Amino acid sequence: MRITEPAIREQALIDQLLVIWEGAVRQTHDFLSAAEIEAIRAYVPQALREVPHLAVLENEAGASAAFMGVADRKLEMLFVAPAQRGKGLGKRLVAYGVERYGVETVGVNEQNPQAQGFYAHLGFRVYARSELDEQGNPYPILYMRRSGGADGGRSAEEADRRACE
Repeated sequence: MRITEPAIREQALIDQLLVIWEGAVRQTHDFLSAAEIEAIRAYVPQALREVPHLAVLENEAGASAAFMGVADRKLEMLFVAPAQRGKGLGKRLVAYGVERYGVETVGVNEQNPQAQGFYAHLGFRVYARSELDEQGNPYPILYMRRSGGADGGRSAEEADRRACE
């Protein structure tokens, strides 16, 4: 497996990543209805095109198996194809993001305990909570920061302000 950062985000790649996103969401976001997933799905291609840093983990055949997006030291998205879960791909991508882009924070749906546990295992700790997600929907978000991260000395007020930006 290798990590690539596509310079050009062609439609074929966006389509592959959208399949991974949908499979992962249907497997891990059981608090969302099928209609809600479909509504969110409409915005995913734009997010994939616009996230500043997109890293794709490809299998030996060159097919996408997992991906992440990073902006301003925040892990904006991380999705692993359902058939690839439990193989360390997410952990590998997060380590890459920390090393290459200084990833310090991530927002996690409170109703997704698997994701909370995953990030906690990687050293992230909750520092703030929002009742609404970034689109204003009633899905609480837990903001997590990497323990010992480069911003470890920031005040709680500064962390909260950055989390809400």
